[in-house]
Amino acid sequence: MVGWMAWTWPTAAFFLFLFASIAFMGFLEYRAPGGNPRDGILGLHTTRGDRLFIGLLGSAFIMLGWLGIMSTPLWGGLAISVLWIAFVFWKA
Repeated sequence: MVGWMAWTWPTAAFFLFLFASIAFMGFLEYRAPGGNPRDGILGLHTTRGDRLFIGLLGSAFIMLGWLGIMSTPLWGGLAISVLWIAFVFWKA
């Protein structure tokens, strides 16, 4: 069905995670509107959706930096990205 796109399992898993994250944020917003805005150490007034966006964007740059500096495998970049997202949701 998507053979013309040359998808691999890791690519499909990435997009499934991305869509699941957005769906989960939508569910949380439906359950508790507003997202509890707060000021974090980044100096921004953010909601849950803002923190998800900042976390995913930062993770993309971390992975690109890891790929450019260390090449493959990407497990180290993934570990740093997970720590970055946890930090953003905890403190930002």
